[in-house]
Amino acid sequence: MIFLKAFLVGGLICGIVQLLIDKTALTPARILVGLVVCGVVLGAFGLYEPLFRFAEEGAGVPLLGFGANMVKGVKEAVDEQGLLGVLIGPMQAAAAGITAAMLCGVAASIAAKPKDKS
Repeated sequence: MIFLKAFLVGGLICGIVQLLIDKTALTPARILVGLVVCGVVLGAFGLYEPLFRFAEEGAGVPLLGFGANMVKGVKEAVDEQGLLGVLIGPMQAAAAGITAAMLCGVAASIAAKPKDKS
């Protein structure tokens, strides 16, 4: 049952994104930023955690979960360090994901052979 819930919720999120790609003039970059912002809003209002408990990794779509993770980091850092936590929290919470993305990008650039677009 866990897999079914994860598949349905993750598929619904991805289906909505695919509709945005197909039916609107939004660029993929704007849609990706929209997913992060949606995760931030859901996390800020406390709606992401119940969704994640219900669908587990189906709701952990990388960009949606990334935004919610940043909000969680801000809340924890503000509790510990005050107003400075607004700046420190998201960077600490997102450090592992950003590092992984950078390392994968470097590995891909080393493994790929550059070609001209023409």
